[in-house]
Amino acid sequence: MFKRRKLATLLMGVVASSLMITACGKDSQTTGSNEKGAKTLNLLTWEGYADPEFTKGFEEKYDVKINATYFGSSDELLAKLKSGGGDTYDIISPSSDVASILVDSGLVEDIDTSKIENYSNLNERLRSLKDVLKDGKTYGVPFTWGPDYLIYDADVVKEEPKSWSTFWDPQYKGKVSVWDDISNIYLTGQIMGLDKSDESTIYNMSEKQLQDAKKKLLELKPNIRKYWATAGELNDLFANKEVVMAVGWPLTIAEVNAKGRNLKWTIPSEGATGWIDRLMVVKGSKHKELAEKYLNYITTPEAQAKVAKVTTYGIANPKAAQFMDKALIEQTYVNNMDDMFSKLNFWQPVKERNRYNEIWTEVKTQ
Repeated sequence: MFKRRKLATLLMGVVASSLMITACGKDSQTTGSNEKGAKTLNLLTWEGYADPEFTKGFEEKYDVKINATYFGSSDELLAKLKSGGGDTYDIISPSSDVASILVDSGLVEDIDTSKIENYSNLNERLRSLKDVLKDGKTYGVPFTWGPDYLIYDADVVKEEPKSWSTFWDPQYKGKVSVWDDISNIYLTGQIMGLDKSDESTIYNMSEKQLQDAKKKLLELKPNIRKYWATAGELNDLFANKEVVMAVGWPLTIAEVNAKGRNLKWTIPSEGATGWIDRLMVVKGSKHKELAEKYLNYITTPEAQAKVAKVTTYGIANPKAAQFMDKALIEQTYVNNMDDMFSKLNFWQPVKERNRYNEIWTEVKTQ
């Protein structure tokens, strides 16, 4: 998710999808008649998914300005998309718990994968997931993926936690943080062992199971320092030594440790949930052809390597390894994707999403 890089404003740049001027130079040769003169591409993404490190090359090639609006949760994405749609956004980066909702709701365009030169090089499992496939058409292109780690401050927590139950240890009162998101319910269901025989169970919990999860999350509240809203906020909690353990993503470890800290991660005995982020083209996008050119660009090995460098997330194109150093390859599992996949229960569509949100709200307000 995320999904996720720095504490950012919700709006970066000026959303100007109506700005049209005469194309020139390289753009006039490459964008085609439908895109001729289009000078902006508007992304609605997780934090860090429009970093200049990997978007600048596209902007220069097509003489285009990429504008990014960030969202902090899948539900915020849904709300923004429903209020703006193709009049405001061109590309979105939903996670695997809402992707099928977007497809079934007719909020995204189908994608001509023949225009994506590296599509066949993308990891097969990521390409074959059915939540973005409908009636023989494809509605999403794999972009990044990753685990919901247990992150801990190794200078304080001397031994690697073996179980998520460590979060509830009284010695960590006021020193734990979890994301302000319903994914905590998925994780709690996993801690309760509900996904041992059927991974989908934690995304389709019964009312009794939801109440049991709520009770467990309420029991955790004394240990919660704060429910973090953005990855940047979690970074700050660790950097300021306000917390010693949290649910978080790989980028937090990389960014905080770069400033001299000693954060480590683990996947406890109960396992961990994980997310897969796709890139989708918004229904009614005024720049669909240009959006598909961006999907073609961002899935190249070179661009994917830059995405890995910036985010430290898993990426979709394993051929990016040729442009990455050994440390980054190991950090992002490029050469052993399937092994890491086997350790994660990736987010799935939640049919009763409203009920999950109600339960999470009750947890926060009680």
